[in-house]
Amino acid sequence: MQQTLERAGRHPRFGTPKTARSRRTVPLPAELVALLRAWKAQQNQERLLLGPAYRDYGLVFTLPDGGPIDHHNLSRRDFARLTAQAGLPRIRFHDLRHASATALLAAGTHLKVVSERLGHASISVTGDIYSHVIPTLQREAAATIGRILASGEVW
Repeated sequence: MQQTLERAGRHPRFGTPKTARSRRTVPLPAELVALLRAWKAQQNQERLLLGPAYRDYGLVFTLPDGGPIDHHNLSRRDFARLTAQAGLPRIRFHDLRHASATALLAAGTHLKVVSERLGHASISVTGDIYSHVIPTLQREAAATIGRILASGEVW
């Protein structure tokens, strides 16, 4: 399901993403899919325990009663606590997006693939934002072409 969430007073209001690029499928690693399935099973147990008091909005991460988590609490309070418990440096929740893109580019993932995962309007947007990763990739590309030429297997 692809939806946006806004607060409208005390009640959540769901809508559709603004752009076609926002309505995209992002493949997940099998390990993460397994974790999400296990989480879903646990969530179903909580739903059964609460019965009709459970507010089922079809969300993955919720308050104990099924309601949506307030984004301010998630990004400022909960995420900071979780990163500290994991021994990670203090970062903003949104930094995960940038860290993912940077890691993918540094690992050699094609810029177009990263751009599509992020939902950017064009590959040039991604290139402009993540140009700090490109010099490293250029050096790696130069070393790679050097190895190819030295091997004589080009021709």
